[in-house]
Amino acid sequence: MNSKQTMEAVVKCMDSKKAADIKVLDISGVTTMADYFVICQGNSGTQMKAIAEEVEEKLSEQGVQPLGREGMSTAYWILMDYGDVIVHIFSSESRGFYSIENLWSDAAEVDISSIVTED
Repeated sequence: MNSKQTMEAVVKCMDSKKAADIKVLDISGVTTMADYFVICQGNSGTQMKAIAEEVEEKLSEQGVQPLGREGMSTAYWILMDYGDVIVHIFSSESRGFYSIENLWSDAAEVDISSIVTED
């Protein structure tokens, strides 16, 4: 899978688990760290873990394994590193506190309307 396909698969997983406020930032023009940040929030620790587990399971089925994973035990901010795609799953409090979208405001937001389902 290339980075765009990985990003799209992550967004679909988040959407299937009813993640709130899914955003994708194309950071490729700002840093060499990765191509995309995929960001969402869960309404509870249980939902956040379910989102992370869905991402890991579906990508694993495609042969894509995370290089690293942090925060599963606290469910305040779950970070999953897929190389060119970095997944951020926040609680609503931590998302507001860390304000990743503002920190990376130079990155372009990707239109994911064709990937997510309408509520």
